[in-house]
Amino acid sequence: MAKTRKSAGDSRRGKASPARRPGHTRFVLACLLPALVLFAVFMVYPTVNVFRMSLYTWSGFSPDMKFVGLDNFRHLIDDDQFVRAFQNTVTLLVVVTVVTMGMGLFLAAIMTRQKLRSRNFLRFVLYIPNVLSVVVIAAVFSAIYDQNNGLLNSMLRLVSLDSWQQVWLGDQKVVLYSVGIAMVWQSLGYYMVLYMSSMSSIPEELYEASGLDGASASRQFFSITMPLIWQNLRTSLTFFIMSAVNLSFVLVRAMTGGGPDSSSEVLLSYMYKQAYTNSSYGYGMAIGVVIFAFSFLVSLLMSRATKREPLQF
Repeated sequence: MAKTRKSAGDSRRGKASPARRPGHTRFVLACLLPALVLFAVFMVYPTVNVFRMSLYTWSGFSPDMKFVGLDNFRHLIDDDQFVRAFQNTVTLLVVVTVVTMGMGLFLAAIMTRQKLRSRNFLRFVLYIPNVLSVVVIAAVFSAIYDQNNGLLNSMLRLVSLDSWQQVWLGDQKVVLYSVGIAMVWQSLGYYMVLYMSSMSSIPEELYEASGLDGASASRQFFSITMPLIWQNLRTSLTFFIMSAVNLSFVLVRAMTGGGPDSSSEVLLSYMYKQAYTNSSYGYGMAIGVVIFAFSFLVSLLMSRATKREPLQF
């Protein structure tokens, strides 16, 4: 037996480890080089160029560019429409994130822990919006919110709640929340399936033992489920906030165009309007820099605020 171990040890020592093979490093670099080049061309260079262009005034078409330093950023402070777009973005991020994450966790817990006969069908129905184009979703909700023939106002008339009828995309008080509902509908199914995958990996014995101790379903959720899927929840939360910034831009452009009277304008739609509609490319890039800094700061704060020691089972 000892001879066998010795022979095996000699054999291992005789073979060079993969990291020490001649040419291994060059092979790894050759594999990484295309990805690094693409990353530099399509990510690093455009990002640096956005920072550079934010220091100029430029229409985007003429060859005349004027260096103005930080003047574009100073103008942002006095720009009421920018401030409003920033407030709308923060409002959408907070409301949509809380609702989507909360409902996603709740539905995932119901689907995982309860023996529902139609579980697969419900999961399929809730996941469908995620595979649809965002523009299609915008068209669907524009039809639902139609003032005269829309599904929502028609249902309110049907149940004699005429006073609740609204011009859902034309009222400054409700238009932002109307867009937010479309964002929740588009994202909910994806995060529900994501959390179901995490919850299904938790050993059943933990729930059985806590049930014998008299723990209720809600106590099991907060004491077993949430701590054991926390790392997944933390990652998905940061990912969702960043993706919600982009999603809000597409839905706002397709459903309201930022109106009425800029009441549904968000940061990305305002940047697009300044850079490509008003021919204020440098000013638009200054807004882009603010969005970059805001996204980075939110990601950092979320990472710090949700940091916990990982639990294993």
